[in-house]
Formats: sequence, C-alpha cells, structure tokens
Amino acid sequence: QVQLVESGGGLVQPGGSLRLSCAASGSGFSIAAMGWYRQAPGKQREFIASISGGGTTRYADSVKGRFTISRDNAKKMVFLQMNSLMPEDTAVYYCIHIQFGVWGQGTQVTVSS
Repeated sequence: QVQLVESGGGLVQPGGSLRLSCAASGSGFSIAAMGWYRQAPGKQREFIASISGGGTTRYADSVKGRFTISRDNAKKMVFLQMNSLMPEDTAVYYCIHIQFGVWGQGTQVTVSS
C-alpha cells in the first residue's frame, strides 16, 4: 500500500522560495507518475505539476517558469521547487500518486510579508 508524506511548507515572503518534499512508501514508485496539487481557502483543489516515471513533466500555466518538479527514484521522493512565490500561491500543497489516486496529508504554504 502506498503512503505519501509531504514536508517543507512554511511562511515565506513574496519573491522567496520553498522546496516541498514528498516521501513515498510502498512498491512501484519508480514507474509511477507523481504530482502536486494545491488547495487555497474557499477554492477547489487544482493541478500544479506532474512527473512521469520517465521524467516527463507538466505544469499548470500559473506556475510555469517558477516551479520545478523533480524526483529521486532511489529515495522514493518527489520534490517541488517553488521560486518567485506570490501571495496567490498560498495554499495547502498535496502530493499524489497518480496511478493509485493516493494523496498525502498536505503541507501549508503561506506567502505573506
């Protein structure tokens, strides 16, 4: 059974950076597509980025050029490097194992001065 645990969230000033991590347990990680979503207060959860087992990436238009998704299959981890953060990036960020539809518990990111 796959379990996901996110970390790395926090409070950052506009223009700052954060790196989120998602640690996975279970088998088959190296071939699984993984992704990041976020949910702001009062809004629906939205797609941010995904990465295939082979490393192909996709991004939402709102984060292209600012966020980078990556993975370390040996460590069973997925990362989201977030640069040039803006207040509208404030949300709970979730990691997802796309194939199995398994979500992590989320990590809060707050961008504020």
